[in-house]
Amino acid sequence: MNSRDLKYFKELLTGWQQEITRRTNTAIADLMDSSVSASDSIDQASLESDRNFALRFRDRDRKLIKKIKKALISINRGTFGICENCGEDIALARLKARPVTNHCIDCKRSLEMYERTVGL
Repeated sequence: MNSRDLKYFKELLTGWQQEITRRTNTAIADLMDSSVSASDSIDQASLESDRNFALRFRDRDRKLIKKIKKALISINRGTFGICENCGEDIALARLKARPVTNHCIDCKRSLEMYERTVGL
């Protein structure tokens, strides 16, 4: 992968990371401020459901941040775009679609097939 591509992915991933962090901080502040008590049990259940949804969404963001950090480390190490399984280059089109991927499409398909077979 050339330096221009690496710079593109580094900027893209850094931007994602900053946006997710900003969004998470805003959501956490909103959750902390929403200490309004509901007047009846239906309102209370609705508020609790909304909070649970927001927390699940934050958890997904946390996992994505972890993948972004891993991808940024691999850029710095010079291993970005190399499949962790087979060691072959990951197609640029795949990286553009999923910049945090660790596997080429063939290895990812094999891994997903294995997971379905084993029931993971």
